[in-house]
Amino acid sequence: MLFSSLVFLWYFLPAVFLLYFITKSHTFRNGVLLAASIVFYAWGEPKYVLLMLLSIGINYGFGRLIAARRTLGRGFLIICAAVNLALLGYFKYFNFAADTWNHVSASLLGGRIQLTPREIALPIGISFYTFQALSYVVDVYRGTIKVQKNPFHLALYISFFPQLIAGPIVKYHDVCEQIEHRSCSAGRMAYGIKRFSYGLAKKMLFANTFAASVDSIMSKPLDGLGTGTIWVMAVFYTLQIYFDFSGYSDMAIGLGQMFGFDFMENFNYPYLSASIKEFWRRWHISLSTWFKEYLYIPLGGNRKGQKRTCLNLMIVFFATGLWHGAGANFILWGLYYGVFLILERGIFGKLLEKNRLRILNHLYVMMIVIIGWVLFRAETLADALLLIRRMFCPYQGFYPIRLFVNRKVLFMAACGIVMSGILQTCVPKLKQHLFDRERIGAADVGIMAILMFLCTMYLVNNTYNPFIYFRF
Repeated sequence: MLFSSLVFLWYFLPAVFLLYFITKSHTFRNGVLLAASIVFYAWGEPKYVLLMLLSIGINYGFGRLIAARRTLGRGFLIICAAVNLALLGYFKYFNFAADTWNHVSASLLGGRIQLTPREIALPIGISFYTFQALSYVVDVYRGTIKVQKNPFHLALYISFFPQLIAGPIVKYHDVCEQIEHRSCSAGRMAYGIKRFSYGLAKKMLFANTFAASVDSIMSKPLDGLGTGTIWVMAVFYTLQIYFDFSGYSDMAIGLGQMFGFDFMENFNYPYLSASIKEFWRRWHISLSTWFKEYLYIPLGGNRKGQKRTCLNLMIVFFATGLWHGAGANFILWGLYYGVFLILERGIFGKLLEKNRLRILNHLYVMMIVIIGWVLFRAETLADALLLIRRMFCPYQGFYPIRLFVNRKVLFMAACGIVMSGILQTCVPKLKQHLFDRERIGAADVGIMAILMFLCTMYLVNNTYNPFIYFRF
């Protein structure tokens, strides 16, 4: 089930709200949210509910073992992490690994040992809930939290529907108290509705508009696309993925607020960044901080010399690329950013800091980011390299730009560029108002009503509603 669907907006969410608020007991309210989360996930993939429940059971059991047998805690943690990653690896990476092995076998062994690819459907959200489960067992091992003895509380943490399929990735130590003790006020609910409405508008009105043009362009034979058309696709996809992903995060944060949960911000206007380092502090913050806390720092961070720091960065961004998808283009996308982060740790980074023409820094970042999104969007590495080459080697192509772009799309693109951070920077009071938890005025209510109406009309009249997270 998607947040941006009529079933969710007009049936599921109102029903959960009604059951939640007519239930006075905190225990029963948690039960309502847990049952709703299981129904939410089972709506599209009923068989994979069992996989998620298995993951919950495994991590609950190992958490208890680690807490009970501290002397064997490290061993239990390693086994638990291995089981989690094995489940994720099988469903997400088996066919990629099989294809890679078959290529190696054909080159080095004459193809004597081959692996047969399998029909494996990727469970939606498995990367998100696996990382959340891992954060729990690691925190129990570190002793930063107490082990959760109530399996239903842990199940709610891992399966909670607002952030189950598209994040933000919630660390257990950030919400463990909220699971057991939280309050729901009218002000919190109003702010939650505001964030949800804005997020839904980002997704439906902006991201889907750009997605239609991007998908139309990418459906054509790539060798027939001209330089101008590819640049249009790249810029539109840059806008699409930001408004899609940040929109879903806004909706998740808003839903969390409605039920008394505080989730971390996942985006902070990343396209305003003046360096790649800053970009990754602003983009998908929950994933960046997860890798920093559970991989980069345990590897040694920047405490073991320059060479080790560079190696650690490359490992982290290799993992970042692989987390996003099973494909060489995703791995290269991660390593691509790792290289620029390493360059910025040296003289290049100092030049960026000293540069008084900040616009040049922003142009540098956006050029790197746009090229990176082409790598990310392409189906294969070969496709990505073809597109990037055509971006910088002028080619007329067979398809005119006007075939994919009309005035509405151009208008939305102009609005999207301005609203991805430029307007908020020029009008600081607007940014403050968007995140103001205390004051929800009549104008806010009117805007929310208009946005909900427009999004509903879009859903009623248009079946095109792509889900970008199927790869994750």
